[in-house]
Amino acid sequence: MTHATGDAPPSGPIAMVGGGQMALALAAGFCRAGLVSPSEITVHDPVAAARERLSAHLPGIRLASSAAEAVKGAALVFLAVKPQQAAGAARECAPAIGAAATVVSIVAGVPVATLSAWFGTPRIIRVMPNTPCLVGKGVSVLCRAPEVTEEAARAATALLAAVGSVHAVDEHLLDAVTGLSGSGPGFVALLCEALADGGVKAGLPRSLAQALAVQTVAGTAALIEQTGEHPAQIKDRVASPGGTTIAGLAILEQRAVRGALIDAVVAAADRARALGTPAGG
Repeated sequence: MTHATGDAPPSGPIAMVGGGQMALALAAGFCRAGLVSPSEITVHDPVAAARERLSAHLPGIRLASSAAEAVKGAALVFLAVKPQQAAGAARECAPAIGAAATVVSIVAGVPVATLSAWFGTPRIIRVMPNTPCLVGKGVSVLCRAPEVTEEAARAATALLAAVGSVHAVDEHLLDAVTGLSGSGPGFVALLCEALADGGVKAGLPRSLAQALAVQTVAGTAALIEQTGEHPAQIKDRVASPGGTTIAGLAILEQRAVRGALIDAVVAAADRARALGTPAGG
């Protein structure tokens, strides 16, 4: 299920535990969409550079000296730390979190049941966003515990829709989502780099090769999205008999590029599952 911006504004202050790039992308998107003002967002991050970056991009944002201070009075609490830091951050918040607050975790691999035990509340939403949220072109996939109210779910969905598209799934699919859309930007960036390198090897200037590679990937993705056609149809349409594209596709098949990408997604999903276990990290 995909949601659009404007479902419902948040009904109270927002806290963010962790102030890295993804937290900045989310907060900036929320404010850019007019859903909240910077003064309605309180963030805690122990790293001075992260706090300075937040203040520079979002003047008026509130900075808390501790995670517990950040979550006091918040209606939605975003947990935006590394998986290895999640347990400590959650347990620091637990005594201060409001009885009606909902936790929105963007931490890879950590299941709802574990988050609920750490925070001491059953009201948990798990989200896997990706880095294109930084430019408002992200995709966020979420699942929610049954105890999450409709109001809180609508508010979280509206906020996430401000930085891209939103899909709701059952929790057992989230690790696979992490492998595809969460890690996918890294795979696509590698493809863009390789395409640009190929252009340079064929004689193009580096700047032109990179521009052509990026625009070709973006344009092809937009074409598939807007037409609804299967990617194979797009591929077959440009692969003329005896032509240039089929010659290149033959090399990709010989080098097992398709299989390598499949295995990369599965490996990333497996790693997400490992991060959700005590031995993960």
